[in-house]
Amino acid sequence: QVQLVESGGGLVQPGGSLRLSCAASGTIFSIYAMGWYRQPPGNQRELVASITSSIRTNYADSVKGRFTISRDNAKNTVYLQMNSLKPEDTAVYFCNADRVRTAMTDPFGRDYWGQGTQVTVSS
Repeated sequence: QVQLVESGGGLVQPGGSLRLSCAASGTIFSIYAMGWYRQPPGNQRELVASITSSIRTNYADSVKGRFTISRDNAKNTVYLQMNSLKPEDTAVYFCNADRVRTAMTDPFGRDYWGQGTQVTVSS
């Protein structure tokens, strides 16, 4: 069984910064990609940023230049540094681990999600 544990959410003023962390634990052979999604109130979940095991990154247009995703493959941990936060960044942020393989004999793996962490940007 694989678990994702997120931390770092909270309340911040507009223009402020937060850093989210997500650590994957359990029986893990490899993780193809890790990422962050968010779900604003009353809206669908959307991709914020993702990063592959080869450190190829992808960002939503709304966060480019403000957010930075990084990853520590040895620790199976992904980070999201969020700067210049805006009220529209308010959402529950979910960590995702894509194609987690638990053994070399596991050819496809499966996805896992964290429980979510609240980020509120407000004065």
